[in-house]
Amino acid sequence: MAAFGTMSNSTASAAGAKNASTSTRATGNGNVIKRLQSELMALMTSPTPGLSAFPSNADITKWNATISGPLDTPYADLTFKLTLAYPSNYPYAPPEVLFKTPVYHPNVDFSGRICLDILKPGGQGKEGAWSAVLNTSSVLLSIQSLLGEPNNASPLNGEAATLWDSDQAQYKVKVLARHQEPAVMEENGMSIGF
Repeated sequence: MAAFGTMSNSTASAAGAKNASTSTRATGNGNVIKRLQSELMALMTSPTPGLSAFPSNADITKWNATISGPLDTPYADLTFKLTLAYPSNYPYAPPEVLFKTPVYHPNVDFSGRICLDILKPGGQGKEGAWSAVLNTSSVLLSIQSLLGEPNNASPLNGEAATLWDSDQAQYKVKVLARHQEPAVMEENGMSIGF
C-alpha cells in the first residue's frame, strides 16, 4: 500500500501551494495565515506516510485531508477523507476536524465529529488538551492513532465501543460496511462533500 504522505501528487501540491500564497479570501488574520502556510510547507517538504492535507479552494483556513487506516487494525487498507476548519485564533484554539468518509468508530459520531482530547480547547479551567505547539500533522497523526486505539471510556458511538471490546470480527464487518457508503453514493451520482 502506498503511503499518502510520500506520494508525488504534483497537482495537489501545486494547488495547495497556490492556495497558500493567494489566500486573499482567508478569514483568519495574518498570523494564522503565516502559521498555516508554514504547516503546509512542512507537510509538503517532509511528508508523513499515510497522511496528506492541503487547503481547499482559495481559503487557507479550510483544508481537506486524507489519512490511511493503521496497519493491524480493522481500518488497515482503508482511506479516510477529513476536513479541517481553522479558527481565527489558531493555533491558540484547535481546528474543527470532521470525517467526510463515513467511519464506524467508538469516538466518531455519524456526522463525522471526533471525540479526541487534543481537539478540545485547553487552558485554565478547561479540560481539553489542545496546545499551540500542536499542528495539522500532529492532529492527523493523533486521529490515525485513535482509529487503532479508541477511548472506549468516552464513546460517541456506544454500539461501536461495545463491539470493539466484545467481537473484533463483527466490528470489522461494520467498519467495512460503513466505509463502503461513499462508493455507493458516488455510483448514484451523489457527492460526499469533498
